[in-house]
Amino acid sequence: MSPRTLHTDQQSAQTTAATGAQWVIGHGHQRAVITESGATLRSFTNGDRAVVQGFGPEEWSHGGRGQVLAPWPNRLDGGTYEFDGVPAQAPINEIDRRNAIHGLVRWMTWRLTGRAQNRVGLACELHPSPAYPFSLGLEVEYRIGREGLTVTTDAENLGPTDLPFGLGFHPYLTVGTATIDQVRLRVPAHRRLVTDERGLPSGSEGVAGTEFDFTSARPIGVTRLDTAFGDLSRDPDGRFRVDLDQPDGGAAATLWGDERFRYVMVYSGDTLEPGERRTGLAVEPMTCPPNALRSGTDLVVLRPRARWTGSWGITPR
Repeated sequence: MSPRTLHTDQQSAQTTAATGAQWVIGHGHQRAVITESGATLRSFTNGDRAVVQGFGPEEWSHGGRGQVLAPWPNRLDGGTYEFDGVPAQAPINEIDRRNAIHGLVRWMTWRLTGRAQNRVGLACELHPSPAYPFSLGLEVEYRIGREGLTVTTDAENLGPTDLPFGLGFHPYLTVGTATIDQVRLRVPAHRRLVTDERGLPSGSEGVAGTEFDFTSARPIGVTRLDTAFGDLSRDPDGRFRVDLDQPDGGAAATLWGDERFRYVMVYSGDTLEPGERRTGLAVEPMTCPPNALRSGTDLVVLRPRARWTGSWGITPR
């Protein structure tokens, strides 16, 4: 089937069989493409340079590229949890580790709520199911301006009871190098979560003096990262900032998160398909750690009709 054109608010959106409508937004030399499937950030460029390592218009997201992770980010032990006496069982989609991973909305069809040249808003609702027996409304706005890309999420409890909620995003940053080994990385985190063989937290430790200490920018080298960092230092505006720089001081990118995002996951892609390993660095802002629906750690609890808002973004440099 060949792509067709949809007309919404007197503006067109190209549609593909892989990820549905493709909404293009831009400001100056910056351009991003957001997809109907999963409200996914398919690409983000600054001039002729890719800022995120996305995927093509006829492809679909592999390795979580650009996806929205809700109502929980990262791994959930066995997919089972209980909240206020209500049990739940999510599908196991990380088969080898027997985990449910990255929530439920990343493959859903999202609807357009608003659009302008430099922004697009998309929304979806989660109705009660065995995996998540609650009613949650989500709206995500992607906006490009002078400071780069800003992503704002509004969550609302649409049901009659309290609900648990966690959120993350999964962009792969790139500064144009063939691999990430020589890329200089700065992560303003003083602790990391220690995980077991299934990628589930078993404790935490300080990063000082370890290979996971990136509080000062340095090359990634051979360090393998699938690591949730916490205890984040923040700038006066309340944001944490993770910086990537080319070794020669050329292209660079910064990912930031506001106070709502208390963790950042950094993944070096060592378990991806051979041609994709260590070619981009996933830097994932998260509101809670892995397995939060079971542990309750930093889990957001929304009362009926309560709302929550958080923002993160990427600044190309």
